[in-house]
Amino acid sequence: MKLKKENLSMAGEYAVASEICRRNFYAQVTLGHQKKTDILVYNPDSGKEVGIEVKAKQGKEWPGIRGINDRQALLIFVDFENKKDTERPDFYVLTADDWQDFLKKFVINQPNFKELIDGYIPVWKDGYKGTSVRPQQIAEHKEKWEKLKRLLA
Repeated sequence: MKLKKENLSMAGEYAVASEICRRNFYAQVTLGHQKKTDILVYNPDSGKEVGIEVKAKQGKEWPGIRGINDRQALLIFVDFENKKDTERPDFYVLTADDWQDFLKKFVINQPNFKELIDGYIPVWKDGYKGTSVRPQQIAEHKEKWEKLKRLLA
């Protein structure tokens, strides 16, 4: 069953929050439309906090991704494509450095690429901000939850 866009976003956020809680960290989903952080994560043992931005998809790619530049944040892609209701989605965990590597590898050498805003948001010659991301482009980050553990240690 195809999810409505607003339900897809919420399903992604709660799926990530669940995975975080499974790793013994506290996860608080933030609600609202004008936000950069979807989930706040806290490790009571270290006192450290991390912000998470979540992007969920059920088609071939995640569209309009603007990325992250905060070293105390993660960008987590959730892939529901071809998943049954009883199946867990795939998760791809990226740091700000991983996002920079993605931009260098897949974005800045494209002929229609214009510039990066603030060093991380791609802008195209037609004025469009953001880029699409496909699972095969970020496959090396699949299930890399240890990045979260390192930031919270």
